[in-house]
Amino acid sequence: MHPGSHPFDDGLVRRLVAGRFPRWAGLPVRRFPSGGTVNAMYRLGDAMVVRLPLVAGGAGDVTLEQEWLPRLAPLLPTAVPEVLGAGEPAGGYPWPWSVYGWLPGENPEAGALVEPAGLARDLAAFVTAMRAVTLPGAPTAHRGGPLATLDAETRKAIEELRGIPEEGVDCDAVTAVWEDALAAPAWDGSPVWLHADLMPGNLLVRGGRLSAVIDFGCAGAGDPACDLFPAWNLLPGAAREVFREALGVDDATWRRGRARTLSQALIALPYYRRTNPAMARNARHVIRAVLGRD
Repeated sequence: MHPGSHPFDDGLVRRLVAGRFPRWAGLPVRRFPSGGTVNAMYRLGDAMVVRLPLVAGGAGDVTLEQEWLPRLAPLLPTAVPEVLGAGEPAGGYPWPWSVYGWLPGENPEAGALVEPAGLARDLAAFVTAMRAVTLPGAPTAHRGGPLATLDAETRKAIEELRGIPEEGVDCDAVTAVWEDALAAPAWDGSPVWLHADLMPGNLLVRGGRLSAVIDFGCAGAGDPACDLFPAWNLLPGAAREVFREALGVDDATWRRGRARTLSQALIALPYYRRTNPAMARNARHVIRAVLGRD
């Protein structure tokens, strides 16, 4: 998916685990298929998973999770990954990595939710709890700054999509949504704690309800609009309103949240359309949802 991705195979992961954690050396290792874009995942036995950055840019996410997940976990209503071991560069692999407890569940899929309203309430409860975290020293959330900082990259992506007519993106319509959000009142409150990457691939459900939230590599403090992503990348219209009402989102924040979700989709679609079907499929869904065509 990315230039500079490190090559992986089961043998490399076995060697890393055996060298760092000899007590787990005899456990079976197998690649876990994932639509993730930053990390590779390998099951380690039945109860653990090894997560390793694919590219240098993911290394900071690993150390961020190792530092903050143990502190965040007791404050949240939903299960989050438990860090069981911190791996180090070795054997030609250049970045830190982690071993986590395995969390059961499935990724929800837009258009195929079992209990969309219940899931919307679960997501709102998680976002509310994140916003209530008061742990000092929070890092700046990825994408958590002013909306205008995304303007150049978003407009570049729109122009790329104009050149890919087979994607059928109404570039004038998405530009109008983007410019509407730029004109909305900016966030002027104190930064709040955010997950900042609430994509379907970072959520686990059981029986249609939220059972876990994973991948906190983007977490930190910023604009609360950043955690409204599920309204458009996952939830259907009626559940979207349940989510908004449960969070008490004002109009300006809603406009910013919609535009942030749209921006991520617009940037992702031309980049991943040939390399990551799950990301591209969700990006297309977001664009349709934002334009009211879902």
